[in-house]
Amino acid sequence: MNDKLRKLTTAGLCLALCLVLPFVTGQIPEIGKRLSPMHIPVFLCGFLCGAPWGALVGLIAPILRSVLFQMPALYPDAVCMMFELAVYGFVSGFLYRKLPRHKLWSLYVALIGAMIAGRLVWGAVKWLLLGLGGTTFTLKMFLAGAIVNAVPGIILHLALVPALVYALEKAGFSAEK
Repeated sequence: MNDKLRKLTTAGLCLALCLVLPFVTGQIPEIGKRLSPMHIPVFLCGFLCGAPWGALVGLIAPILRSVLFQMPALYPDAVCMMFELAVYGFVSGFLYRKLPRHKLWSLYVALIGAMIAGRLVWGAVKWLLLGLGGTTFTLKMFLAGAIVNAVPGIILHLALVPALVYALEKAGFSAEK
């Protein structure tokens, strides 16, 4: 299988996972918001396919899921997530390619860097959109949404994503061939 087809197939699988994984926590929306299951396949796509594919999946997934299933709400949630997840996918793939490959610490540095960048972009977009709508988005609201309420998801992502990427690469699966 050629490189482009492998990346397209992997990105398509990751996009499908973005649509399906939130159903695992869908019956309890508060848990879903805190665990952020849609973020996991975007990170995986960035690591396995590279920055452009990760960004594309991150950009499409929230809007597509909102249109198909009305969750997350299109405005402002899906729009903010669209930018956040695009940054997650791009930064995770970009940093992982710049750091020494097949090192566990490289996975963590890329993942944490992507998480920080994505949350900053989420906050900036949320501030802009709510500000244009005449609503304030304070630093306290940002810290609550990006850090305090996200702790369960942060822990899940830090435990699961590097383990999955490491296992997939060790098993010989990577869209980067």
